[in-house]
Amino acid sequence: MATVSTALPKRRATVPVRKPGAARSRVLLFADIVGLSPTLLLYGLFIVIPVFFAIFLSFTSWNVVGPLRWVGFSNWSRFFSDQGAHHALLVTFELVALSWLVETPLAMALGLFIAGRQRYRAIYAAIYLLPLLLSTAGIALMWEGLFSPDFGGLAWFSFHLHISFLNQNWLGDPSITLYVVVVIIAWQFVPFHALIYQAGRRSIPRELDEAARVDGATIAQTFRYITLPQLRYTIVTSSMLIIVGSLTYFDIIFILTQGGPGDTTRVLSLYMYDSGFLQTEFGYASVLAVVLAVIGIAVALLLIRVTGFGRMDSGREGIS
Repeated sequence: MATVSTALPKRRATVPVRKPGAARSRVLLFADIVGLSPTLLLYGLFIVIPVFFAIFLSFTSWNVVGPLRWVGFSNWSRFFSDQGAHHALLVTFELVALSWLVETPLAMALGLFIAGRQRYRAIYAAIYLLPLLLSTAGIALMWEGLFSPDFGGLAWFSFHLHISFLNQNWLGDPSITLYVVVVIIAWQFVPFHALIYQAGRRSIPRELDEAARVDGATIAQTFRYITLPQLRYTIVTSSMLIIVGSLTYFDIIFILTQGGPGDTTRVLSLYMYDSGFLQTEFGYASVLAVVLAVIGIAVALLLIRVTGFGRMDSGREGIS
């Protein structure tokens, strides 16, 4: 009988196949780490380490001259019972709210105006941006001279033009000093935020404006239903900078009023300066610094969460 041999086919040895992009990805990752290492080093040296050192100092008592002394939560207990710190925190919140209410509409209006392509708008933009070229100390001294009740510019106009309203102690009246400070801060920083709104306006697709014009939309309707929604992330960015920046205003208030009259303009950053450099209580001043940092981070995260800023949906979404 003939035997039929059936030979099973030999299985080929499986060789692991490496993805062609795996090695390239590792090279790119290494290059990214090397390229970012100077930035990460500087960030850790000037941001991360000082933050952790401030947190550590908040649990100590230190006057620079003597040794550090661990006091636990006594500095924090003092903060929760310190009426001066509470008042300074309240003034800080008032300054933040007023700064946002004043700067946002002005910056948006100016930004939309200079976003036009006409040459005269570019000339106006160059004039409006002049405050950005001046130092904060110079701006404070200039306005302090202007508001001087004895030899200031407003006093001169009041005397020669017989406008009694201008003859006031603008930086010495507790009822108006905080509002004067807000106006000066807005004069300095509105041009910067106007640049942000200018960039946001110019990034809006022209097709949307043309479609609205064809449909017969008015200027107000175009602004409400097209321009304003398209600027939502620009508004969030500007608002975040205004709010977080307002929490740390110090130099201009220190030069103009030094927290006065009384404690009308004594914001938390100025109270922190007084605690640290005048009373040499750097442990308690570190508590105030940590409180400011926590508030700033919380406000930024809240804005990102509420507005959906982290997703950053495309402004061209829905345009075919």
